[in-house]
Amino acid sequence: MSTSKRDITIRSKSYSFLISKKAVIVTLSLFLAVILMMIISTGVGSITIKPLNVVKAVFGYGTDSSTMIVRSLRLPRVIVAVLIGASLGVAGAILQGIVRNPLTSPDTIGTTGGATLGAVSFFFFFSDKLSIHWLPVAAILGAFLATLLVYLFSWKNGITPLRLVLIGTGLTAAMSAVSYLMMLTGPIVLAQQSLTFMTGSIYGVSWAKAVYPLLPWVAVLIPVIFFYARHITIQSLGEDIAQSVGSHVQRQRFLLIMLSVALAGAAVAFGGAISFIGLMAPHISRKLVGPSFGSLIPVSALTGSLLLLMADLCGRFLFKPLDIPAGVFTAAIGAPIFIYVLYRSRNRG
Repeated sequence: MSTSKRDITIRSKSYSFLISKKAVIVTLSLFLAVILMMIISTGVGSITIKPLNVVKAVFGYGTDSSTMIVRSLRLPRVIVAVLIGASLGVAGAILQGIVRNPLTSPDTIGTTGGATLGAVSFFFFFSDKLSIHWLPVAAILGAFLATLLVYLFSWKNGITPLRLVLIGTGLTAAMSAVSYLMMLTGPIVLAQQSLTFMTGSIYGVSWAKAVYPLLPWVAVLIPVIFFYARHITIQSLGEDIAQSVGSHVQRQRFLLIMLSVALAGAAVAFGGAISFIGLMAPHISRKLVGPSFGSLIPVSALTGSLLLLMADLCGRFLFKPLDIPAGVFTAAIGAPIFIYVLYRSRNRG
């Protein structure tokens, strides 16, 4: 192992890794910030639990009441926020790397809109025929089908980033219109369920209904995406450069898009249409560690988790006794950031 002022190089006969010291420091700092925010968020509620007592309850050393509140009621919600935030952050980082545009996110290529339409369709056509446990399946299928449609409509001797975003934005608007049409013409109860999903909320989640089903998606896909980080970096340099270094551009682009859709679709399936995390987290992460996706992927995951934890905490704490959906706060924060990024990018291309 050798070190320099800015980097750490780990070498052996079979592999070599170059690790940025700044990226390591930022990643560890964000990891600690996420842990601290999880403890604070778990302790906040109608009954406030001190941070030390939260930690004791998590490990089974607290009082019976605090252990029940922490483990059964609050911890699943906090863990789901971490998983969803990480999923959306990484999904957005992939798309921004492929499209080479900081304004790209799962919201703009049809993934979120497809998942939402899938969920709304489930409410209106299958809620009285199938168990609610099939709702995530409908949302994930909607995300994949919508993205495949965008991909097919964008194909013309290959996929270009500009066509992908333009067609994705148009299809997203169309799917949103269909979702609202079903809400306006259907029963009021189903419209309320659909509106809650479209707003984006992690209220009332549990271990069995959200944490356990979502965890495998995140635990498997994010390491796989980290393994493909160099391909995202190559794609972000442009199609000509990617082809010149031997990358199979279209094949790698399709695979990376599908990985992004799988993560974002799973996140939307269990948390609803929480917007702007996929836009904000990668943008903030690039400011912290630069454009290299070996560093950007874990930092985007942690940043997304931190943003959603903060949004959910605001929703529970600022308007007591109301529980405002986290998606309201991510939109309130994300919209100004979107305008700022758009303003900064106005002279590009």
